[in-house]
Amino acid sequence: MTSVAHTSVSEETPVASRSSFYAAMRVLPLEQREAMYHVYAFCRAVDDVADNGGSRESRMGELARYRSDIEDLYATGRTTSRTADLAYPISKHGLRKSDFIAVIDGMEMDIVRDIHAPDWKTLDLYCDRAASAVGRLSVPIFGIEGDLGIELAHHLGRALQLTNILRDIDEDAAMGRLYLPKEALRDAGITETGIDAILVHPALDRVCRGIAQKTRNYYYRSEEIMARCPRRAARSPRMMATVYRGILEKLIARGWRFPRADVRRSKRYVLWAVLRDGIF
Repeated sequence: MTSVAHTSVSEETPVASRSSFYAAMRVLPLEQREAMYHVYAFCRAVDDVADNGGSRESRMGELARYRSDIEDLYATGRTTSRTADLAYPISKHGLRKSDFIAVIDGMEMDIVRDIHAPDWKTLDLYCDRAASAVGRLSVPIFGIEGDLGIELAHHLGRALQLTNILRDIDEDAAMGRLYLPKEALRDAGITETGIDAILVHPALDRVCRGIAQKTRNYYYRSEEIMARCPRRAARSPRMMATVYRGILEKLIARGWRFPRADVRRSKRYVLWAVLRDGIF
């Protein structure tokens, strides 16, 4: 496809500023920062299609339009309002069509039917599409190329997504979704199938602690990979890992017994992560 003119985006882009990743994006040089804003805006938009209500048919139709626009952008270079801001980052950083499509596929998994205790294989596929595919779009922009970037996207994407799942079990339940794997529920002796019953079951804490240990292992592996990356290129993903690893550890300290207090990270903690990782 042909390269197009680069369109500037404000540092205060609203779609980016709502995200916990905003601070990690802001430490990037201008061109990389703007590329990440545009990629993130696309991913956030398709995520909103999956989560913001409406009939399944209407949401599937909107995702189909995103899919068609991505296909057309790669095939012909033509853009629409959904893809205009992606043309430059794709051309500049060699972003792959398959990763944009994977993100759409992940959101489609949430629409076709509400996810309810998937098996581990299905959950891993969901994590790959919803998070690791975003990582695969991000690592070339960060400057982490080749297999090293793909490996980092694999492990850190799963770490971040599983942290979100462990943090948001009650929020997801309100939408009729339960991402905890059925094998883990079965192994803990939870035979109930209703989400409300599962979320108050005494063995839920055991289930979530097992998933948390698996998540920790993904963070460990991510840290090993980032240690092999150029330091400047790894600053943003390292910051994301620091903040989200902190959320995971806070969740582990709190536990998952009902009732559960909300766990978030303050702006002060994000600033600490920035300072700790030597960004300033």
